[in-house]
Amino acid sequence: MTNKLVIIAAAAENNALGINNDLPWHLPDDFKRFKKLTSGHKIIMGRKTLESFPKPLPNREHIVVTRDTQYEPKFPCTIFNSLEAAISFSKSDATAYIIGGGQIYEQAMKYSTHIELTRIHADFEADTFFPKIDLSSWELVKEEYHPKDERHQFDFTYLTYVKKNN
Repeated sequence: MTNKLVIIAAAAENNALGINNDLPWHLPDDFKRFKKLTSGHKIIMGRKTLESFPKPLPNREHIVVTRDTQYEPKFPCTIFNSLEAAISFSKSDATAYIIGGGQIYEQAMKYSTHIELTRIHADFEADTFFPKIDLSSWELVKEEYHPKDERHQFDFTYLTYVKKNN
């Protein structure tokens, strides 16, 4: 049984996640952190998130949620027509990750036990947004600030939330 169901995302101050199925920023340390946390685990995503990848993410089991019952993915993954079914399938993993996009994050809020959010300290134009975190349901348990540098154009902070009454 899944011990942890973790939403993992990077979002701007205005909750922007992406535009035209791409990220509006490039933060190498955030990519490394994402890889470190999700490697060896099941990753649950929507169809558009899968389609944003040029190739499968190594050492992760890709689980895709889509309403399209005829969907043919461009590389091997497990397809479900509901988030609930994808989560149920993921229960064999001690920690499974919800990796996007916006609609999947919104649906997953009620099922998730943790949120690993990289908050980019800027606003961006976007067509996909991260849902508002209800602080009556979530407790911020860790913060790690990173100033911009030669490799990172923006300041960002890693935020870890745990669901209250988990």
